[in-house]
Amino acid sequence: MGTFWSVFLYVFWIFAFVAFLMVLFTVLVDLFRDHHLNGWWKALWVIFLVFFPVLGVLVYLIARGRGMAERNLARQATVPEDDSWGQHPTASATPAADIQQAQTLLDQGVISTGEFNALRAKALGERY
Repeated sequence: MGTFWSVFLYVFWIFAFVAFLMVLFTVLVDLFRDHHLNGWWKALWVIFLVFFPVLGVLVYLIARGRGMAERNLARQATVPEDDSWGQHPTASATPAADIQQAQTLLDQGVISTGEFNALRAKALGERY
């Protein structure tokens, strides 16, 4: 029974350490993203965080936690949401637009009739 609890305690301490590292890195990222803080103050915070990490994180969260949340919300508000992520940049919304574009290329002589038929079949989801 002692082995189970020692493994449980070991896993708990690993979890706590990883959680602390995540908070520490979040504090460091926020520290360097803050444009209102002077470089000397940033250096002092980093020294404090290096030599007294637990106390430094707690003091930072107490002293600058509200500003940290406000900066995070402001940064999220400025990041545009892009619904087209993961789509090919030249992909169109409809097969009809793809066929129209292929027809235009065929009329201009850029592609041959066989290439047009292949593009039309691809737009319609057919096997060519």
